[in-house]
Amino acid sequence: MKLICYKYFIISVLFSTPILAQEGVVHINKSAEIDRVLALKKELNKEQDYIKIQIFNGNRLDAEAALVEFKTEFPDHFVEMKYETPNYKIWVGKFRTRLEADRELLAVKKLFPNAFPFKP
Repeated sequence: MKLICYKYFIISVLFSTPILAQEGVVHINKSAEIDRVLALKKELNKEQDYIKIQIFNGNRLDAEAALVEFKTEFPDHFVEMKYETPNYKIWVGKFRTRLEADRELLAVKKLFPNAFPFKP
């Protein structure tokens, strides 16, 4: 009988241990500089310029031809024609990262071998 009482006592102690677990509050000490840097990073990300690919630079007639050719080959891509004295430029895409621009550049270079990525 004593053996059964000891076994019951040991089992009850083992299973009641989680009940005796401690609770507490965690305090995180951080510098005010961290909040300032995070706010600055968010502001910079909002103002971030996109990376674009330039496929053409030259006179207006050739620029319009390049624009039409690009639109027929890549109908779902963003493309724009810009005028910077004295040349017209055809810019493609709005890529957030250089990696995205480089991936697209591989496909574009097949049709426009002088294409290159840049940040306007």
